[in-house]
Amino acid sequence: MAEAASGRKTGIRVLLVDDHQVVRRGLRTFLEVQDDIEVVGEAGDGAEGVERAEELRPDVVLMDVKMPGMDGVEALRRLQELANPAKVLIVTSFTEQRTVVPALRAGASGYVYKDVDPDALAGAIRSVHAGHVLLQPEVAMALLSQEDANGGTGRGGMLTEREREVLGLIADGRSNREIARALVLSEKTVKTHVSNILMKLDLADRTQAALWAVRHGLAD
Repeated sequence: MAEAASGRKTGIRVLLVDDHQVVRRGLRTFLEVQDDIEVVGEAGDGAEGVERAEELRPDVVLMDVKMPGMDGVEALRRLQELANPAKVLIVTSFTEQRTVVPALRAGASGYVYKDVDPDALAGAIRSVHAGHVLLQPEVAMALLSQEDANGGTGRGGMLTEREREVLGLIADGRSNREIARALVLSEKTVKTHVSNILMKLDLADRTQAALWAVRHGLAD
């Protein structure tokens, strides 16, 4: 593992956002022994989490859903509005789809339960940092069922070749900026392609688009 010139560990920079100090302390204690993960800060609610994410620019935010004041879903929406590049991994004790799915709709890259095995948590952080969408099977099925209900299955033929390329890169977890670089396009053009893809496939967001691409063979 590389070390910074000052002797500090360098790696995946993580921000912890949870209203329970004991949870944050437990997460920090475990993560700080990982060679490739560095906890750069903590926050006790969604509003503070957004502020700290803007200040620290972490690679990954571990975000609780249910918090006083601004909850995790609203914090996610705010980070999206600010175009904050951090990947957000929901860490929750709530298993109901009605709790988790709105967070995924708001831009989360995935979620894990608070009783997750520590090594699995580290693996989840590495996975979302690498650009993957991390979903439990039951939530993936719920999202896909909604996509089918919207009639998305037969709409792939409506996409242009360029839109199919963009969709494949969305499924790889690429941001609009990264897609623009990969396809040698302007970021504004990529945003237009993404909007057209969502409209043509009648999908709500990038998470549904990524799942659609995987299901229909445009991505692994």
